[in-house]
This record gives sequence, C-alpha cells and structure tokens, in this order.
Amino acid sequence: MTTAADQVAPPPRVSGTPSVLALPGASTGLRERLAAGLDAVNDLLRARIDHDDPFIAAASGHLAAAGGKRFRPLLTILAAELGTGVNPEVVAAATGVELTHLASLYHDDVMDEAMVRRGTPSANAAYDNSTAILVGDLLFGTASDIVADLGPEAVKIQAQTFVRLCSGQIRDDRPAPTDADPIAYYLGVLADKTGVLIATAARYGAMFGGCPPEVVETMRVYGEHLGMAFQLADDLIDIASDAEQTGKTPGTDLREGKRTLPVLYALGSGDPADARLQELLRGDLSDDADLAEALALLRAHPAMERARQETYAVARRAQDVLSSLPDSEAKTALHALATGVVDRVG
Repeated sequence: MTTAADQVAPPPRVSGTPSVLALPGASTGLRERLAAGLDAVNDLLRARIDHDDPFIAAASGHLAAAGGKRFRPLLTILAAELGTGVNPEVVAAATGVELTHLASLYHDDVMDEAMVRRGTPSANAAYDNSTAILVGDLLFGTASDIVADLGPEAVKIQAQTFVRLCSGQIRDDRPAPTDADPIAYYLGVLADKTGVLIATAARYGAMFGGCPPEVVETMRVYGEHLGMAFQLADDLIDIASDAEQTGKTPGTDLREGKRTLPVLYALGSGDPADARLQELLRGDLSDDADLAEALALLRAHPAMERARQETYAVARRAQDVLSSLPDSEAKTALHALATGVVDRVG
C-alpha cells in the first residue's frame, strides 16, 4: 500500500539526481530481467534499423548509436512484469515504440534546427534536413511494420498514438490561441507530444504481458501522467542544466521562443522587478548574450520552483493511479520510476 511517505516529494538539495533506470529497491532478479529485455530490444532495434544501402543504414542508426536511456522500452518491459513478463511480443512492441520515438527525434531536430543531440551532432547537422526528414519517415514505417505483426488492436493504437504525437508537435510549434488559457493549452500539448507515446509504451507492456483490460487501462493512464512529468522535467533541465550534464545545448527552448511552464509562470508575474526578464522572454533570443541573461534571470526566478512543484504533482498523479493494482515488485518499481523521471538531470 502506498503511504504519504512514499509519495514523490522534492529531494533534498544535494549534488546529482538518481537515474531513471536506477529503480531504487528493485531486486537483483528484476534488474536482470529488465536488462535481458532491454538487450533483446536493442538487438531487434539494430536488426530493423540496418539497411542494404550503407548510407541509409548509417543515417538510420545515427541517433540510436548516440545512446539514450531506452526509457520507453524499459517501461514496456516493466509493465509486462505486472503480468507474465517479457516475451517476443513484448520485445517487438517495445522496439516499435522506441523506433517511433527515434523517428520523432529526427523530425524534432529539423524543426528545432538543433545542432547537437545526446552529445553528438544531430541528424540534420550530420547529414541534412531532407535526409533527416526522410529517415524519420523510414523509421516510422519500420515501427509500423513491427507493430502490424502484433495484431489489429496494436495497429489501431499505433495509428492513434501517431496522430496525437503529430498534432502535439504541430501545436507545440504554434502559440496558444488568444482565447485559451496558456498553461492549460501547454499541458494539453505535453499530453499529446510526449504523454501519449509513453502511455502506449506502458499499455503495450501490460497488453502483451497478458494483463486483464483494467490493468492495461491503468497502465495507459499511468503512462500518460508519467510522460507529462517526463516532459515537464525536460523543460526544467533545458533551463537549469548545462551541456556537460545533458548532452544538449541549454536554453534551446528559449531560443526557439517556446513558452514552457517556467516561462509561462514568469510571464504571468506582476512583479515590476521581472520587467527585464519578461522583455527578454517576449523578444528575440537568438543573440547569445541575451539568451545567457534570460537563462540567468529565469534560473533565479520563483517560476522555476513553481514549475518544479507542478512537475512533482504530475508525477504523484501517476503514482496515485497505481493504487488500484495489487502490491508487487513491479508496482513498487513503477512507483520509483515516477520519482526517477522528475529527479534526473538529463
């Protein structure tokens, strides 16, 4: 049973934060099963990314080779532990989700004009925009090919996920309508652009791990909250961390004019002392000096702590969803995972 003491709470101010893969309290057996499942996913991922054309093979494998936490397939494998555990269908579903995620990163980097991804040149920087877009499309197609072997329900879920993911990306690239609450609008964007794919990762794991429909639905809802917490944490990382910690250029969202939660809170301030920060946030931050000033002011602003508290609140909602599940090692690990996604530094 989850108690108040088990809930996500802001960690003490110490250097470093736990990895999302650490899963405090997980047994050696669970860690070994998760590691074996991820090894199987990575093997299938490499096999399906490979191509007869060496150029296509290299471009398709560029971001996969750069590493990453494999957070989504980890969640699929962990959700399967609520049922009968990992099997070939779980591995295939996890690989399909990770390929969908990788494909979206190729498109993200083109949209963001990013130069670095995971500490290495982005796909569009290493190749060009056209290649990055087409490779993203190729990987989306490969993911769909894998999911098609899992049956019509999986295909339907994949299609619905893709529609929401793309609509979230489109809305993320546009300002909130003037008649919309900007914070509610932004949270809705996060649910689509990030939450839905993580929800599908958890849903597939429960589905193909043999769980009953009510557990599958629980994992879908848990995954969507978890995904939103994950993205909210990313928004904070973009402002608070440096390139050495994350492998990403800090302030990328600010430079692009994206109004993430800390920015929205700062813009909503009525304190005259915030005039300079608000001027910067509403202006063009393509100049490095202006960006550095905006980052420094925003890092010290109460909006950061307010956004951090909201991130923890969303993670707690993910944990609360788990209360309907019987106690198990997998449930405990899922609870810990919600803490890990908001405590990470990259």
